[in-house]
Amino acid sequence: MMEKAKEGLVELHVSNDARDDAEELRRRLDRDGYLFFRQLQRPDLLRALRREMLTVLQQGGWLAEGTDPVDGIANLDARCTEGDVDYTKVYHEVYRLEAFHRIAHQPEIVEMVEKIYGRPAMPHPQKIARLWFPAYTEHTTPAHQDFVHFQGNYRTLTCWAPVGDCPRELGGLAMLAGSHKTGNVLEHHFSLGAGALDVELGEEERKGEWHSTDFEIGDTLIFPALTIHKALPNVTPDRLRVSLDNRYQVIGDTIAEHMLLPHLDIFNKLTWEDVYGEWESDDLKYYWEKIGNPVTPRDMTWSNKGFEEAVDRAKGGDPHARLYLHRFIKRDPESQEAKVAGEVLGE
Repeated sequence: MMEKAKEGLVELHVSNDARDDAEELRRRLDRDGYLFFRQLQRPDLLRALRREMLTVLQQGGWLAEGTDPVDGIANLDARCTEGDVDYTKVYHEVYRLEAFHRIAHQPEIVEMVEKIYGRPAMPHPQKIARLWFPAYTEHTTPAHQDFVHFQGNYRTLTCWAPVGDCPRELGGLAMLAGSHKTGNVLEHHFSLGAGALDVELGEEERKGEWHSTDFEIGDTLIFPALTIHKALPNVTPDRLRVSLDNRYQVIGDTIAEHMLLPHLDIFNKLTWEDVYGEWESDDLKYYWEKIGNPVTPRDMTWSNKGFEEAVDRAKGGDPHARLYLHRFIKRDPESQEAKVAGEVLGE
């Protein structure tokens, strides 16, 4: 039987015993909506990546001066999150690291994804890091399905891995076991946190169990685009949580056009040439163009609905909605969203 945690969470089901059994892996994925592996990825590569990433964050003022960047001791005065212009300025310096992109192509993770699919697969060009400050819990990523953000096709797999040990208090992921069995996208509503959308749980989903664990470096969660999941809050006093959030798909499946672009490029028009500027190797540059998956336009239905809900809530004085709208003004005051936000906020 699975062990209950003090927070009411159930321990993630570990699938290391089935690593070489593709049929069993698919059976477990169908049952739970996720696969969890201890030490699937190489800790030595992740430790090296952690030093590179956190050194950049320290140079950007996010870490306490005079501390070893590997310790991830946050400068609380620098707190920001996805959606903030200040976040993107530092985040995109991390995004330029070749090692950050290369880690998603390591054979141990690609081969596991291909084993699950039973077909050749590829990582999405848009790699993602999640960088979460402590004592900033109102911005914790809410429960959601990845499809509303990344789209393409339901079979797309997310691979989440901490870049460093990540006990519960640091804010790892929690999975709503079996929630992918809805077979479709549920209603989502405005919320703070990455993606700004919170899923509306149905009666069956509310009966489900949330699974999580104390993650260690090298551990990896793999789950499809409809599985409901969320971040746990980072309740440590001073530690930054750093993780990888990459996606994989069968070669030949549809991919959404925005997943061919750098993450958060809308904030400063970051291009792949900007990203590649100081790389030492060329083999991963524009690798997806040689594959030629069908591309579909981005569906803005969910994000537009979330924005409209934020506008309505801001009119009623909701502080979270007002903060969300203010970000549009700061990011691009000439955009249509910023103009609407300015009218609502009186700016």
